[in-house]
Amino acid sequence: MPSRPSPEQRRELGSFLSSRRARLQPDEYGLPKGPRRTPGLRREEVAVLAGVSVSWYTWLEQGREIQPSADALRRISKVLKLDQTESTHLFALSSREAPAVATGGRLSDGLEMLVRAIHVPAYVRNTRLDILAWNDPIADLFVDYGLLQPHERNTLRLLFLYPPYRTQILDWEQMTRGMISAFRAARAQAHDKAPFDSLIAELSELSPEFRAWWQDTNVKGFDEGAKRMRLPSGEITAFTYVALTPVGRPDLSLVTYIPTPPASECDS
Repeated sequence: MPSRPSPEQRRELGSFLSSRRARLQPDEYGLPKGPRRTPGLRREEVAVLAGVSVSWYTWLEQGREIQPSADALRRISKVLKLDQTESTHLFALSSREAPAVATGGRLSDGLEMLVRAIHVPAYVRNTRLDILAWNDPIADLFVDYGLLQPHERNTLRLLFLYPPYRTQILDWEQMTRGMISAFRAARAQAHDKAPFDSLIAELSELSPEFRAWWQDTNVKGFDEGAKRMRLPSGEITAFTYVALTPVGRPDLSLVTYIPTPPASECDS
């Protein structure tokens, strides 16, 4: 039997559903736009499209103590056009089929050897975004994590509280908001939320930006993307970051930063 969502989870679930509903356009479903008090689909429209009762769906968004079935969640996910990360987040908030993600345990010797042997900047992080192992190129690119206290070696914490990150990362706000979304999704799936909540409390106290952006409902993965960096020399370089999960360790990711050649070199 699945566990029952906590009151906090039910509130998060309601806010998440409401925000996903608001981004949809009625004409995508063949519905008349007409005058609407709020953007997006109405609750009753989502309910009808998902094949559930209007009152039941309304209670779900209101955070009442009901437990949706996996089938109902799949239908709602389809109507709301959730991507894989968002759908997983929906199930996690509903305490349905949430994957068991550990946040502890030491790294294997092989994984530590691998990250140090890679010639491009690389590090290993857990779902809480703690940096657990790194190589010399990533230390040269960002900061020597060995000079920091263990609790300071956290990507989200560094983005908000380590000033050089703001000047080095050219698209700092976009990257930071994306990292918050990944952190939010990981927290929802984690069985032990205490390590996540302690970081949320610290950043909420120390950073008005984090406090404001944490109120968002977006979730996303952090698997692959582009990042532009200003190097210590002043040169601007583009990187493609790729995150890989080791077999048997869903709580870990090996993140690599691959220098992206200029467009002229790619076309040659």
